[in-house]
Amino acid sequence: MPMMTHTPPRLPEGLLTQVRATCDLPAGAKVVVAMSGGVDSTVTAGLLAAAGYEVIGITLKLADDAHMARQRDACCTGRDIMDAKLAARRLGVKHHVMNLKDAFRRDVVEPFAQAYVEGRTPIPCVDCNRTVKFSALLMKAREMGAAALVTGHYAEIRRLRRGEERFGLFTPRDMARDQSYFLYATTQEQLNFLRFPLAFLEKPEVRRIATGMGLKEVAGKHDSQDICFVPREGYRSVVRRLRPEAHAPGEIVHVDGRVLGRHEGIAHFTIGQRRGLGVSIGEPLYVVDIDAAARRVVVGPKQALARRRIVLEAVNWLGDAPLPTDADAAVALHVKIRSTRPAAPARVWREAAQGCVQVLLEEPEYGVSPGQACVFYEHAGSGARVFGGGVISSAHAD
Repeated sequence: MPMMTHTPPRLPEGLLTQVRATCDLPAGAKVVVAMSGGVDSTVTAGLLAAAGYEVIGITLKLADDAHMARQRDACCTGRDIMDAKLAARRLGVKHHVMNLKDAFRRDVVEPFAQAYVEGRTPIPCVDCNRTVKFSALLMKAREMGAAALVTGHYAEIRRLRRGEERFGLFTPRDMARDQSYFLYATTQEQLNFLRFPLAFLEKPEVRRIATGMGLKEVAGKHDSQDICFVPREGYRSVVRRLRPEAHAPGEIVHVDGRVLGRHEGIAHFTIGQRRGLGVSIGEPLYVVDIDAAARRVVVGPKQALARRRIVLEAVNWLGDAPLPTDADAAVALHVKIRSTRPAAPARVWREAAQGCVQVLLEEPEYGVSPGQACVFYEHAGSGARVFGGGVISSAHAD
């Protein structure tokens, strides 16, 4: 039986005009769309096809189907690959599957497990964007002669100056869906090739567009909420399989030096954690520090978590001028230390002698965890330029 072909869906011209303006590409340009099988990436492919671009959808295969079948509402499962194939056929666009299992394990899964051995709290979605999606997939898009790699992320890429091939990363209209925190490591070269056409849309609008395209199954599909390679048993099962040493027992110690009990592995704890500590002294306790070398978990009252100065490593700076190396000339920005936290005022500078970046918060933050990202913003809220960020190396009360 011959394969059914479809033409791109008809959508309101005003919507398509906005898509073209957001993509900022020549008419009819060839683009590669990363299609995960979810509503956001599927609508992205449909919008670009309807706007007159030559669309090639690529879905990433990141793990064995048998393993992915154990995930909970995660992206990139075997079902999602089939959903992407069917959606591409319905939209009338070409579709390919790209096997990146080895790169995903090497660049995302293994570092995730290793972070827990070191007493850090990893952020694998940043590593996935930085390596698998915006490195390997971007390279493939260039090889195919595409003018851009397009994804369904909720963030905005804007040309910084008319006539110049230099783009900036900004927060989207729908701040409830803002994904800029996970994109801070995107380089200037990558930004020049990437496009995020959902920047001006809100999630309910995206679902309505999917319905209008005849993609009812995708329109009602749940958002992926979990780390895609973490099974139903939780992240500890991944760490136990790959790094069993993170489950070696040790002491739970109060900040005042008292030994309160023992634990079954530092992989069970993150900075700021309150529940499931396994000890009690009649007042709320929080994980204040994790000494990986000694396999010791330090707990204490909430005020012991307060941190004002943060030291960063592996910093990606997207500003127009280099960061100052003098604390007195530090740049005034807003920073996020977790994706769910609001951006808070801070001053940022580079310590040339130490080879790191320092962040001084105006007000202390609680639960600042090594391994997480600290992301720089022009201001809080929608339309803020993202000036990059880095990995939290350490945090201090002073």
